[in-house]
Order: sequence, then C-alpha cells, then structure tokens
Amino acid sequence: MSIKFLAEDDRPREKFLLKGKSALSDSELLAIIMSSGSREESAVELARRILETVGNNWHNLSLLNIQGLMKFKGIGEAKAISICAALEIGRRKAAQDVPEKLEISNSNDAFKVFHPHLADLLKEEFWIIFLNQRNKILGKSQLSTGGINFSLVDLRILFKQALEYSCSSIMIAHNHPSGNLKPSDADMKITKQISEAGKILNIQLLDHLIITQSNYFSFADENLL
Repeated sequence: MSIKFLAEDDRPREKFLLKGKSALSDSELLAIIMSSGSREESAVELARRILETVGNNWHNLSLLNIQGLMKFKGIGEAKAISICAALEIGRRKAAQDVPEKLEISNSNDAFKVFHPHLADLLKEEFWIIFLNQRNKILGKSQLSTGGINFSLVDLRILFKQALEYSCSSIMIAHNHPSGNLKPSDADMKITKQISEAGKILNIQLLDHLIITQSNYFSFADENLL
C-alpha cells in the first residue's frame, strides 16, 4: 500500500508539516529520504525493515555503502545515494561547531551588517535584521526593492517574518543612492508605523539606519524612535 492511501497521520510528509519534524519516527524520516517504497510495501514499511536489520541505529546504517543498501528489495541506486547523502550531511553537521550568532550592540554594529548589502546600489532596498533577547542575530532579509527614490514596505510581510523567527526585536535599514543621509518624510512615517506595530506584537524596533556608500544615519542615535 503506497503512502497516498495511508491515513493522513501516517503520511510522513503531511505529518512533518502538521506536527513538526520531532514527531516523526526514524522509519518515517528515512521514508521521506527514500520518497517511495516498492509494490509490496510502503516507504515507511521499507524503511522500518531496513532499520531493523541495523538494530535501529543510524550509525550502523551509515556503515552500509551503495551496494549494501541496494541489497534491500525496493532500494535502487538513486534511493541508496539519497540515503548515503543524508547520512553524510548528518555526519558533517555533527563534526561542525555551532556558529556563534553575531551580537549587535550599537548602530555601528548594525551598519557593518547592512553595509555590504546596501552601500553600492543604484536603487533603494529595505532590509531587516531579526534579533533575540540578547541582541544576537537570528537572521536577516531583504524586504523590498524600489525605484531610484523610493522603496515600498509591507508591514504584514515584515512582521510575518519576524514572528517566524520568534524574534524579540528588529533593526531595519534602507539605502539612499543619492548619498543624502537626511531622512525623508516617508522615512519618518514608515519608522513610526513599524515601531507602533511592533509594540502590539511585543517586538521592539531598536533602530532604523539610512545607509550610503560610506556612512549612515541612525534614528536611535538621534532619538527619533
């Protein structure tokens, strides 16, 4: 019986989306890697059978090479390569140190993060940094790109991304291709809108930078937030 005929709770991909990756069993995770089973058994059943032969141990499974995996009925070369590739990713992940998140302490720190993305552009772009409670960067994103003298910012998209990062605060920035660091009326307006919207969601706007090729203007430093 193929996965598409199983109860929805037993479909690995659907279960992944509904309940999260931690809710999946080892055999369900392996089934997702393999993508399909055989005529005789589903991908989950095939995965369960393979894992049972190695004592349900990922380290033991990683000892099998392509030929060893292909001895299982239903595992061809493509599936064997997918399994080996996934296990190799796991091995490399385990061997790496967890990268330390960059901490933003002031406007100059933020400028160093934003500057490579915005300094040399001929049109305006709007970027955002997502921060945790310790002001360490969780991620960054280009939110919009506009014409020579404007950029459009959708607050719904901005805070949707912020909620996805579960961030505590944000910093925003956009560039002025003209080199003029003075904030426009539109810059003042969007800063106020973002700050007020953030208060409702308990996501603090820490700063808004205007970036030029060699310098920046900080709303926080100028007490404009």
